[in-house]
Amino acid sequence: MLATAVREVRDPRVGFVTLTDVELSPDLKQARIFVSRLGSAADRDAAVEALNHAAAFLRHALATRADLKYTPALRFVPDPTIERGSRVEAIIQEIHADEDEDR
Repeated sequence: MLATAVREVRDPRVGFVTLTDVELSPDLKQARIFVSRLGSAADRDAAVEALNHAAAFLRHALATRADLKYTPALRFVPDPTIERGSRVEAIIQEIHADEDEDR
């Protein structure tokens, strides 16, 4: 439901984002939504900023579409796991390339 609402945000900084995880506070009144976006770190940060700017719109959209006792306050944060995975993959590829050269 939230991913559908994110697609309705008309800010061009959002671009094509992926919501990767959500952490709810124990009282269910706060939600941290992890966001991934292909491109540079600046693009990702701009998308997160745009989503946080649209948080009230997104919270209202979630409230109207979901049957929740409380609609949590939304805070979007960057998710570095894809970048970290890409960095690990590059390191592994480099190791394999070095091994191939040694043969």
